[in-house]
Amino acid sequence: MPKIAVLQMNSGVHPPDNHNIISQAIVDASSAGAEVIFTPEMSVLLDRDRKRSAEWVDLGYATNMANDLANLAYEFKIDIALGSAPVKAGERWANRSMYFSRNAPVDEAADPVIYDKIHMFDVELSTGETWRESGAYQPGERVVTLDDTPLGRLGLTICYDIRFPALFEELGKRKCDAIATPAAFTKPTGAAHWHVMLRARAIEASAFVIAAAQVGKHEDGRETYGHSLVVDPWGEVLIDMGGEEPGLAFCDIDLGRIGEVREQVPSIANKREIPN
Repeated sequence: MPKIAVLQMNSGVHPPDNHNIISQAIVDASSAGAEVIFTPEMSVLLDRDRKRSAEWVDLGYATNMANDLANLAYEFKIDIALGSAPVKAGERWANRSMYFSRNAPVDEAADPVIYDKIHMFDVELSTGETWRESGAYQPGERVVTLDDTPLGRLGLTICYDIRFPALFEELGKRKCDAIATPAAFTKPTGAAHWHVMLRARAIEASAFVIAAAQVGKHEDGRETYGHSLVVDPWGEVLIDMGGEEPGLAFCDIDLGRIGEVREQVPSIANKREIPN
């Protein structure tokens, strides 16, 4: 029964500070016996000021940090699911998840498995908040899964992706055992939809959903919902880290539960194409 660590963060506008927090959490998680650590969306840099962000993104800070995380994964024998970081991708940026295996040789480990967020958060909230993620970021174009992780087959998603069941349906078709959904959810939408959507996605895919989240008031002025969750395939919440403070939590993942749920409610096997 693998143990995972979930890092809830209050990331700021200075990547080296966020880098230090993540690095220390990796060491602590490894010491506690975790086999994988999950971090939130925009773990490396959370800043709505794109001009200020560009100073770090255009210098390739996330790429340099990836080399360090790869070495930490190998040294401390723990897989690292970095929720996401902004990276340069052609004329625009990508909101990119990275997964580092503890088993990769150091000279190869700097090339993690990557997933670029597919669905862009372009909304106007009743609170007056306006977000235009597509103004700076280009959407990803492929579904990404990893075989042979400590949790079996792992699917990668990011935050706003949870509002699009078709992506999770595809991950269910690929028989993912777990799905990572790192997030930086706004407080209003989080309070309304976070728990119910994550539970629904876990039930639909018959898989564990692991959602490391940002929390609290951030340096750039935004406020995020927190409540990092681990949800089992039956939709039961195994951990909820609350909406107040950052921190590190641990959860044992009973992989046998996946087969039990799929046998009891074989919705993936029973699915038929809807006729036009």
